[in-house]
Amino acid sequence: MALRFESLALNGLMLIHPDISGDDQARFTYHYQATDFEAAGLPSNFVQEHASRYGPLHTVRGLHFQKPPYAQYKMVRVARGRIHDVVVDVRRGSPTWGQHVSVTLDAEGWLQLMVPPGFAHGFCTLEPATEVVFSLTEPNRREYLGGLLWNDPGLGIDWPCGEQPGLLLPVDTQWPALDALASPF
Repeated sequence: MALRFESLALNGLMLIHPDISGDDQARFTYHYQATDFEAAGLPSNFVQEHASRYGPLHTVRGLHFQKPPYAQYKMVRVARGRIHDVVVDVRRGSPTWGQHVSVTLDAEGWLQLMVPPGFAHGFCTLEPATEVVFSLTEPNRREYLGGLLWNDPGLGIDWPCGEQPGLLLPVDTQWPALDALASPF
């Protein structure tokens, strides 16, 4: 079995397609294979995996990144439910600075999104009781957390919930807009 890596519109961002075997009765795949990641030029040294679960439909999280020297690759997948996943380029000098890519990830399709350092990541749940799993190349460190305001009009993100999330944590209301971001990347 081999994973297939699809480059997305923002340089470095990849969608990971599983090689699924089986039928309607039973399916099997690998979410991670070090040799496949290395062959694609991606890190294969994940040091932390965690999950989060959100009860309300249209829960919005993000847009987050972790600052150097603990910047991290983040591999995202959905274990239950479905999300509208959004990634924004916050690399100074990048030709795609401030641009974003959106993809839908769901538990049924087993797709994964690889978010490298220099990108802000967020999502909106598309089903109640959605569970999201994150594999990281650096452990989360709260003191190095950074972010962008999820609904900054300058980003032009079309969130499925519009301006009315079902749940929005206080931490996600205090990030700066892109034009005020002092990007560490």
